[in-house]
Amino acid sequence: MITVAIVGQPNVGKSTLFNRMIGRRQAIVDDQPGVTRDRLYGRLVWNGRTLQVIDTGGYLTGQTDRLGCAIVENAEAGISEAHVLVMVVDGRLGITAADRDLADFLRRQSKPVILAVNKIDHISFESSIYPFYELGLDEVMGISSLHGAGVGDLLDAVLEVAPVGDEPEEESQPEIRVTILGRPNVGKSTLLNRLAGKERSLVDARPGTTRDPVDTLIERPQRLYRFIDTAGIRAAGKIGSDVERYGILRAKRSLERSDVALLIVDADEGPTETDARVFSLADQAGRASAILVNKWDRVEKETGTAEQYERNLREKFHFLHYAPVLFLSALSGQRVHRVFDLIDRAFAAWTQRIPSSRMGRLLDAIKIRQPPPSPEGRPTNLYYWTQTGTAPPQITLFANRPDALRPNYRRFLLHQLYEHFDLEGCPVRLFVKRSPKRKDKERGVESTSE
Repeated sequence: MITVAIVGQPNVGKSTLFNRMIGRRQAIVDDQPGVTRDRLYGRLVWNGRTLQVIDTGGYLTGQTDRLGCAIVENAEAGISEAHVLVMVVDGRLGITAADRDLADFLRRQSKPVILAVNKIDHISFESSIYPFYELGLDEVMGISSLHGAGVGDLLDAVLEVAPVGDEPEEESQPEIRVTILGRPNVGKSTLLNRLAGKERSLVDARPGTTRDPVDTLIERPQRLYRFIDTAGIRAAGKIGSDVERYGILRAKRSLERSDVALLIVDADEGPTETDARVFSLADQAGRASAILVNKWDRVEKETGTAEQYERNLREKFHFLHYAPVLFLSALSGQRVHRVFDLIDRAFAAWTQRIPSSRMGRLLDAIKIRQPPPSPEGRPTNLYYWTQTGTAPPQITLFANRPDALRPNYRRFLLHQLYEHFDLEGCPVRLFVKRSPKRKDKERGVESTSE
């Protein structure tokens, strides 16, 4: 597979080009410079060959603040991974000192470099391409990433200069897609970097550092994990910009394409109403989930501290009764190694199929020990239940009077499923339907039960 890194100074259209190449809006695009901070990965197939494209943050030398330096270092990491470099410049702005510095740096990388002069949106701008030959790069092309003009020719040029060799086959290992979800500054990126064993996502004390969802592949024996580090979701009244709103939408979309959600709580602050609103998204989406209490090393502990803390969590997040809780420290690495085990178990529960025979025996026992209510003196028969779906598990119960099964009895049935089957970490959807095969006679005469 050919890896292509898109590099350039801020606000030259790198993310627009990235989205154009991969054919969807994955990167956030905004007129505000510096929107992309982490590097983003996307794939496409062009003329029969697979390309992995990396969108990097704005490259500006001479940075002095920690976040600016981290963005440059992150961009340089993407450059080191790539086979071909595409340097994007603003054709309307002309050559800048930052362009010269970056061109000098790229020439020293001993990799093919294509200069994409962007924002050539009209024939009248074509002459603005020629001054950029002064930068001395391998090839200069005019494009409009906004309208798509010249992007196909750019991809053709990438294939022409890319090294030729055997491309590895697509991953044959099963892949689990994991979204890391939580409020800003709870340690999501620090956890991802600890799991990956390297600084993959930018980490900064200022909340809101991560804006785009960031995919990171981590390979372990017999399993491939795709982690998605999302922008922190704030309370509705604290959303301050369009960029942040786009980040929230991306976080929700990341959850939709995930299998497992890791829900991060700040141990110092404890569970909040905003946490509850954020985490409810995972439950509503039907994703397997685990609650990770981060920064646990900073909490003063006495006998029973963890137990009391978990009780508070369960009260606040009652809808996540099925989610396991792990106390850890992403910064020190305390218990982080157990995260993979939680993911594996939750994913296995989320995708499992329960044998009908075992479910039948459980229902028979329930009808003897706790028969369903029979309001108005009319008997309620539970005929059988069966699993009708996975991811998450869906159980359909057939009865003669579905309306007679009130919410408290349905919760009891769900509790029995969790108690007797290995369903920790995943929501279970229970549906009650009138049996298509059995019809009670008039006046409440009882049907024969299966």
